[in-house]
Amino acid sequence: MRVRHPHLLALAAALALPVHLAAQGAGATNAPKPALKWGPAPDVFPPGARMAVERGDPSKPGMFAVRLSFPDGYRIPPHFHPTDESVRVRQGVFLVGMGDVLDLKAVRRMTPGDTGTLPAQMHHYAAARGRTVLTVRSMGPFQMTYVNPADDPRKKPRH
Repeated sequence: MRVRHPHLLALAAALALPVHLAAQGAGATNAPKPALKWGPAPDVFPPGARMAVERGDPSKPGMFAVRLSFPDGYRIPPHFHPTDESVRVRQGVFLVGMGDVLDLKAVRRMTPGDTGTLPAQMHHYAAARGRTVLTVRSMGPFQMTYVNPADDPRKKPRH
């Protein structure tokens, strides 16, 4: 076999090596991620929310990520957290406002792909338009304090 351009053959071999090594890299796997296990969100959320843990354990110290799903029209009254909270919208429209009174005329509209971070202690509220799914990342243990204690669903009878 006669090779017309031996430098091209060497270049092709050199390029193939990193691709091969990357495919065999530490921890590389073609196995699909396990399906999320959905269940009712903790009772600190108003009824109707669903939650799945993506990583970590929200009940323990350390970083965690959860996925939350809200039905259309779902609302979370004004509240705050002791740690920063990062949100990424995956589906639907998430309406977020700042302050001590839920005012849907004064919200930021977030759509799929949008992200944001709320600093610790920031008073905020939220609502969903359409079925809305988020990923929330924060440091555990997760805590949520309602600005108005009467809004806390743990103090209301659940149906």
